[in-house]
Amino acid sequence: MAEFRMPSLGADMEVGTILQWLVKPGDSVKRGDIVAVVDTEKATIEIEVFQSGIIDSIFVPEGNEVPVGTLIAMIRADGEPAPAPAPPKPAAPRPPVTLKPAPIVSPQPAARPEAAKVAALPHKLRVSPLALRVALDLNVDLSKVKGTGPEGAITKADVERAAKAAKEAPHAEAEPAAPKVEAPPPAVPRAKPGVAPIDHHTAMRRVIAAAMARSKREIPHYYLGTQVDMSRALAWLQAENLKRSVTERILYSVLLLKAVARALHDYPEMNGYWVDNAFKHSDAIHVGVAISLRKGGLIAPAIHDVDKKSIDEIMANLRDLVQRVRAETLRSSEIADATITVTSLGEQGVESVFGIIYPPQVALIGFGKVVERPWASNGMVGAHPLMTATLAADHRASDGHRGGLFLAAIDRLLQEPDKL
Repeated sequence: MAEFRMPSLGADMEVGTILQWLVKPGDSVKRGDIVAVVDTEKATIEIEVFQSGIIDSIFVPEGNEVPVGTLIAMIRADGEPAPAPAPPKPAAPRPPVTLKPAPIVSPQPAARPEAAKVAALPHKLRVSPLALRVALDLNVDLSKVKGTGPEGAITKADVERAAKAAKEAPHAEAEPAAPKVEAPPPAVPRAKPGVAPIDHHTAMRRVIAAAMARSKREIPHYYLGTQVDMSRALAWLQAENLKRSVTERILYSVLLLKAVARALHDYPEMNGYWVDNAFKHSDAIHVGVAISLRKGGLIAPAIHDVDKKSIDEIMANLRDLVQRVRAETLRSSEIADATITVTSLGEQGVESVFGIIYPPQVALIGFGKVVERPWASNGMVGAHPLMTATLAADHRASDGHRGGLFLAAIDRLLQEPDKL
């Protein structure tokens, strides 16, 4: 029997709320299946399991907030018999009763109120995580919403339309009211009744503040920067994109991700985590990509195994990731697995980015805007497209000498884009 606990989806996550279970006891699951939707202060995340088997028990009902690490379910391995019910314990003999003076009882503080609960949604109801969150915020009864998404799934637009209709309903009743008939109880109560909507913007700023304060407090950063001549990379990209349709074109940021991943093979001390007062190297290279959210804030989900993927595969992964960040349909593995982070503010016109490392990672690469400047090459001075690449690294895991070589390796790889 395997324990399934509330996962930690980043150093800034302390609690999570089970919004919806997508399985029930007795259901078979396999590694990678999404079994629940969890609301965090940053985003709504789909939680995967990493063991195949049968859901034996679920301990945390929908709507309950629990700390990271709380046991939320048990998974029985395939073929493993269900545990027999525990026999009733024999009643213990009563100890002899002795009379004592009644103790003086001091007033106790009021018990902490139990977390508000939400009634379980029927498992056949298909709701996107974003729609679920909007329903919570707008207090919409999902059982009365007709889904227009794939296979009848309820979308964010469906929820907003239902909220608008409910708001306008009283004004449409111009006719005399019909005799009041007591309505039957709804099949599904409103999502999270009685719970104040979460101010996600404030919550996100709070968790970002906590993570960045921890980073600055615990990590001895050092910063390095270098200029990269992007002439060859952009020329190769332009020629390559001329062969493709508009929807299949490659962004230059994909070349940057691949160059970082390839360089990590030679500088493994940049790839991993600082845990228990020691550096833990990661064999896998999962690059976190910083993506701004439309509602404000930032999230850095990972693209897995970037070093092993082709340019086209990374482009497809990046496009998919951005779309799902907007739709808030990220998976737990994408949030928790990044081994290094890459951030770029070039599109915002920023030439240099000196980032703050996301703990427990040990390095962050920043890329700025490509600008045309005078540049000497092969004894000739000309106008070249230049980009500033920066490294923020943890001095406990590496030093400036290795950091400088790491940046130089990224530069060297970008001079041979056809070999990435």
